[in-house]
Amino acid sequence: MAATLVAAPAAASSVAPSVASSVAPSLAAADDVVEHSGTIEGARFRVLVPDDWNGTLVLFSHGHFPSEFFGGFPAPHLLGNQELSEEMLTDHGYAVAGSLFQGDGLDFTVPHAVADQSRVLDWFESNVAAPDRTITYGQSMGAVTAVKHAEVEPDRIDGVLTVGGVMDWVGQLDAILDMNLATRELLTDGTDAQGNPIELTGATDPRASRDALVAALTAAAETPQGRARISLIASLNTVTGWYEMNEPRPDTLEEWARGQAQWLIGAYTLGLGPAARVDLEATLGGNPSSTALGHLPSRLARSGAGHVVHAAYAEAGLDLQADLATLEAAEPVEADPAARAAMVAHRPEGTTPSPVLTLHTTGDGGAPPSAERSFADRVRQAGHPERFRSLYVRRGAHLSVSLGEELVALRTLERRLDAGRWPLTTYSPWLANRVADALGPRYRATFEVVTLQTFDHAPAFTHFVPPRAPRPSW
Repeated sequence: MAATLVAAPAAASSVAPSVASSVAPSLAAADDVVEHSGTIEGARFRVLVPDDWNGTLVLFSHGHFPSEFFGGFPAPHLLGNQELSEEMLTDHGYAVAGSLFQGDGLDFTVPHAVADQSRVLDWFESNVAAPDRTITYGQSMGAVTAVKHAEVEPDRIDGVLTVGGVMDWVGQLDAILDMNLATRELLTDGTDAQGNPIELTGATDPRASRDALVAALTAAAETPQGRARISLIASLNTVTGWYEMNEPRPDTLEEWARGQAQWLIGAYTLGLGPAARVDLEATLGGNPSSTALGHLPSRLARSGAGHVVHAAYAEAGLDLQADLATLEAAEPVEADPAARAAMVAHRPEGTTPSPVLTLHTTGDGGAPPSAERSFADRVRQAGHPERFRSLYVRRGAHLSVSLGEELVALRTLERRLDAGRWPLTTYSPWLANRVADALGPRYRATFEVVTLQTFDHAPAFTHFVPPRAPRPSW
């Protein structure tokens, strides 16, 4: 019998999600919407302005779209977290806008994204009107852009909203490299299918190295020993095992490790592994990331996954201390100082005078919510803890928040801007769920990035305290 996981003690859902079959609701538009589009400095942009515009502009930054996933096609040019979001926002009187960014929005857009968004804001002010209020809204790695924009142009940005956000992209890419290195050391003999060394950075054949890591993770998920090592690898970036949005939180070691394997394969090897680093290194002029696999027992304890990893190793009959020693003995990867400095230049520092509200699912393994807690620490160090709050939704998968949860978050931020203090929805998940539920059943629409389908989920705001990110770069 598989061992049972201990439920996360800091998470408790006040409203359990309900899932129906795939749905494609339509929100009835009350007024006409004028759409503008064009290209500025090589970056396409879109703007939607409803006839009953309320004076608030939501400036949206999309997340990371690896070019290998799109076969030469541009990234989807959305102006909200899911396709229905922009319609929802304009129905409620918001103007929405956003750049697709240079390079058709693919790969690592962060280094030029703030400039692209600033130009869109210039265009809006010149061709529509000066907004009464501008809120930057970042999705996934787009959160880096949303927060950094508020730091770079504090006089133009009034508030920041993020969903499934990564703020410290420097530390996140470091931790991903740690996981890639651990995968190579624990699950392979160090070579790809052609017998060449698996290269994590500066790869001469990045796809072969990527494919070797994917094959190793896929095979490891099928044995207790492999799954134990997957749990250890995932703990290096607090990666959860809750991969499926429409399934309950896994409660066995096997199910948890299988979910972690899917995150490690999809997000961190195919999406941000050796092949993806080719673009990152070209953009920044070298490898900006380093590994640090020392002091692993204490790091494992801080990850919040120590009990799971110890249980998985015990069930598999493996020696955890031996594997930790193997990782600590691995040759480290060093960052190129100039490339790292270039990456740090685009990292948010927690100094924005604008309030920042983050929205995150508790089971997100693609952008672990530990990033939120570490950024909160950074804002606190800057001397302004009152400027940052987080809302959590008890659900698996990445970016899997409903339209209602998205709208409640935006309105919560607006209340903070109006009153100068955070409203009760940031303290009471029960109240936030009531507010979201009152919007009606169409606002339960929740998009799943894996199946590319929309499903019905009841509001599921919850109290949650994630662990801190394992390797913050500040």
